[in-house]
Amino acid sequence: MITALSGDTSRLRATVDFVKEQDTATLLPLLLPGLDGPELRTLAERCDFSHAALLLFPPDAAALDAALAACGLAAHAPPRPSVVVRERLAARHRRAAADLDVTIVRPAVHCHDGTRRMVEVFALTAPAGSDLETLAAHEREHQHEAHVAFEVRAPDPLVLRGLCATFARYGATPGGGGYNPHENGTVFYFTAPAQAKAGYRRVELYVPGDHRDVLAAHLQEHRTRQPAESLLRLLTGAWTTQALAAFTRLEVPDAMDTQRGADAGQLARRTGVSAPHLATLLRYLTMLGILHEDRDGFRLTDTGRLLRADADGSMRALALMYGGPFYESFAGLEHTVRTGQTAFDHHFGENHFDHFARDPRLAELFDQSMAAGARMFDPLPAHPVLTAAADGATVVDIAGGNGELLGRILSAHPRLHGLLLERPHTVEMARRLLDAAGHSGRCTLRAGDFADLPAGADVYLLSRVLHDWDDDRCREILRHCARAMPDTADLLVVERVLPADGSASLATAWDLHMMCNVGGRERRADHYARLFADAGLTLVDRAPLPLDGSVLHVRKTAPTGT
Repeated sequence: MITALSGDTSRLRATVDFVKEQDTATLLPLLLPGLDGPELRTLAERCDFSHAALLLFPPDAAALDAALAACGLAAHAPPRPSVVVRERLAARHRRAAADLDVTIVRPAVHCHDGTRRMVEVFALTAPAGSDLETLAAHEREHQHEAHVAFEVRAPDPLVLRGLCATFARYGATPGGGGYNPHENGTVFYFTAPAQAKAGYRRVELYVPGDHRDVLAAHLQEHRTRQPAESLLRLLTGAWTTQALAAFTRLEVPDAMDTQRGADAGQLARRTGVSAPHLATLLRYLTMLGILHEDRDGFRLTDTGRLLRADADGSMRALALMYGGPFYESFAGLEHTVRTGQTAFDHHFGENHFDHFARDPRLAELFDQSMAAGARMFDPLPAHPVLTAAADGATVVDIAGGNGELLGRILSAHPRLHGLLLERPHTVEMARRLLDAAGHSGRCTLRAGDFADLPAGADVYLLSRVLHDWDDDRCREILRHCARAMPDTADLLVVERVLPADGSASLATAWDLHMMCNVGGRERRADHYARLFADAGLTLVDRAPLPLDGSVLHVRKTAPTGT
């Protein structure tokens, strides 16, 4: 043990000397051979060499303090938990992350160029005789966690993507990363090319704040280079769905205080569930970013708050729907692919519209789940067709669900009138929502089907309707629209449109979902254009919406010769 501690202190002293001697402009070309000129200056302007890091294995806190003191270092802040390194060690050694007490201290180093940098010390307490000694010996030999780090100045998504692209251009490959909620910082790891001359192969970009949106693409690139791990993560996707659904169904999010953390025992008592089993679920959800854990217990992240019933933009209903009826029917995806029959119909013995209509609880949950994707509608009230509509113009929302979209339009345009056409049970739900929003005087609600479309309105809406149906039924619906529309009327169709170039899109995932559960499909823009043309309509324009949505502007086809 004395030898091991002595070796840790020697490695720490060498790391301190390295930090003292280097600066940003000289270190970057050593890590990325060939980097020079304008690109070197750009990188040096965007990020600063901040620290070098190593992992130590003291038997206790006093031994760590002694090693720091021997190298002229002092930790001026208490150690903080290391989420990223803990998870990496757990994965590498097939250990439970909760059993690895990894902390971070960052003592300052006064450098030869007059700046103050840090040595980042990860410490995993490994008492003499513990089962961690084998792990410690492996890590000391291979130095997996040793790296140099640069802190990004004034980060924004465009800058981060540009930095990652430059690293890749000079041979660095994505090496993982993560978000640490304890200090609100995001880490991007890279592996430097084999020709690197700095003595370090691992490079970190540390970015203050939560940048998991950019990190997601970085991690995906890392996983594609590790096919077995990538496949395993994909295979466990069902666990994620059920974990989110169970967490929601047990009403744990609603039992959590939005300001203070709570431990598993407290939450188990509030919800009447098994505390040890809930603790396992909470740890998994923490890994997913739904929760974060600190000394006060577990707390909902901004993402996790969307599972509360009272959250603005709550997605609780989606969690229950995707983890409930649609989860059950997705087990029949093979049947759908093999036979062409809808898995939902095969599993439940009827189509999903009839199945939900017979159960008021499910019907309400389905309508709520449709409303949960309402962020797609945010820009829609500002569409030129609606802003240009004359005073007193009528907007008809066809199969408009609970009235969420029509209510937004009426709120944005007090001079417009609305008409919502829906199934009888949904009309009553829409009536409550629209009355509560103060629109009852400007909105008519009508129970009916597509054949009952009122004629003579100024704007018609079909929001997430066509993807429920096959092409023949879509043509029928669109012909009903064309018959009802005056020559001057506009039709706005809201759908997720499949990308023509095969790029990643939520529309591709929803295409599978619609095929399996509804018997419908998502389509490319040119496919929609053909359906419109078959009904005597013309696609005029297309504009993007959030959540990979699009609004298609459609008008009646002008007679030939006009």
